[in-house]
Amino acid sequence: MTNTSIIDTPLHATQSAPSTQWVLASNNKGKLAEFKRLFAEANLEVTIIPQGQLDIEDAIEDGLSFVENAIIKARHASRISGLPAIADDSGLCVPALGNAPGIYSARYAGEHGNDSKNNAKLIADLQPIRTEHASEPIKGLFVCVLAMVRHADDPLPIIAQGLWHGEISETAHGDGGFGYDPLFWLPDLQASAASLSAADKNSISHRGQAIQQLLAQLPL
Repeated sequence: MTNTSIIDTPLHATQSAPSTQWVLASNNKGKLAEFKRLFAEANLEVTIIPQGQLDIEDAIEDGLSFVENAIIKARHASRISGLPAIADDSGLCVPALGNAPGIYSARYAGEHGNDSKNNAKLIADLQPIRTEHASEPIKGLFVCVLAMVRHADDPLPIIAQGLWHGEISETAHGDGGFGYDPLFWLPDLQASAASLSAADKNSISHRGQAIQQLLAQLPL
């Protein structure tokens, strides 16, 4: 039985709070939904507070890697809230495109969070490669890096990483998930990430893997 929860009641950064409260440094609705399900399965004696409930805006992500951006976001949320913070930085890497869209996955087409435009740009950018290598599948992997800081200036953040390998489909499949899920094809399952149930996705996804790694590093 878990005592972990994600609350929806605002907690002002100026009021004191026990260390059993952590901030989740994300305002992405799709990520928050996945984190809520994943943390609900974890045996943590903590309450996870989405940063939006503390009126914390997204940090400026000016790092050059998933790890750097995850730490930036975690420190940002912790500094404003005064609480420990967990941050996720994730995206899709396609080796044939030099690992693009990578850390720019959410704004690949120029507009942050526009899934349809991002997916359309990915399909277009891969078309010349498909034409030249018609018989070969295009590999891709979802990456999730989680960073946890105990306080804003924590010199030893806890870092966890999950990788989810698949292929990039030429057409969308499924109506679940978010982001690039409709194009992320899983040959072994003959399904896209968007076709999986939430439970099935969480059991194998990059984010599910990263959370399990993070939990394994937390002190008992």
